[in-house]
Amino acid sequence: MNFKCNRQRRITSWNKKIGGYVVAELINGRELSKKIKQEIKEEIVKLREKTGKIPGLAVILVGDDPASQTYVRMKGKACADAGIYSVTYKMPIEITENEIINEIERINENENIDGILVQLPLPKHINESAILEKIKISKDIDGFHPHNVGKLSVGLDGFVPCTPLGVMEMLEEYKVEIKGKNAVVVGASNIVGKPMAALLLNENATVEICHIYTDDLKKHTLNADILVVGVGKPGLIKKDMVKKGAVVIDVGTSKVDGKIVGDVEFDEVEKIASKITPVPGGVGPMTIALLLKNTLKAFKRRLL
Repeated sequence: MNFKCNRQRRITSWNKKIGGYVVAELINGRELSKKIKQEIKEEIVKLREKTGKIPGLAVILVGDDPASQTYVRMKGKACADAGIYSVTYKMPIEITENEIINEIERINENENIDGILVQLPLPKHINESAILEKIKISKDIDGFHPHNVGKLSVGLDGFVPCTPLGVMEMLEEYKVEIKGKNAVVVGASNIVGKPMAALLLNENATVEICHIYTDDLKKHTLNADILVVGVGKPGLIKKDMVKKGAVVIDVGTSKVDGKIVGDVEFDEVEKIASKITPVPGGVGPMTIALLLKNTLKAFKRRLL
């Protein structure tokens, strides 16, 4: 298997050595996301032939943050490639909370829209929770509404945040056994950490959640058969913090000297892990792929 991640690199299996080191198998998020997107595209073609309709996604973008604008453009392109109708509602940074809510309520009633995504973060004067709770539950493809959060916590089918859902797809694709394993999640955000822990727990892993107040992080991470890290702190996880043979999933993204890097010291940790995700090219592409998959799921629930 070949993979390009801003440089050519050789991918080996866990039982092969290079230069005296065992090198982890690279979990290729770019390739897996392409596979998922192709499957979605093919299913949408069939559904369009059957129903005469296609899924629709609405994105609400508040302000002019460059990173948010880039993410929204990427999502729009991915939708177009998959055959999903998408529309972006661009709003000025000074917009009021009530004005955003009014727009969401209008979109809730739009029969051409199956999913609503509010690009985060929102400006500080906007109550994020109040906005997200106004999204119709059946259109909450980000899985942030308390109703869907509750479903996840008790193991019922609902919408799950795209990034941790993408991690689960990666673990399944690369045949990582979860049941009975020790899983440690570093980061306790509502977007990644908490839903990630719930998903792993629902698959019968023994789960620990670590966060900014965790004392002696290394003591916890060394217990992990599956280590998922998503805090946005470059180089947080070092080689001596990882159990030999662990599966390491790096969700963190930061920019250092103009380069995108993760939370894991990749070059060192790959020598001890059994499988590892790169940054970029790991979890990132999966997030958009699962956004499309959730949009398709909402569409199918509405029509079928």
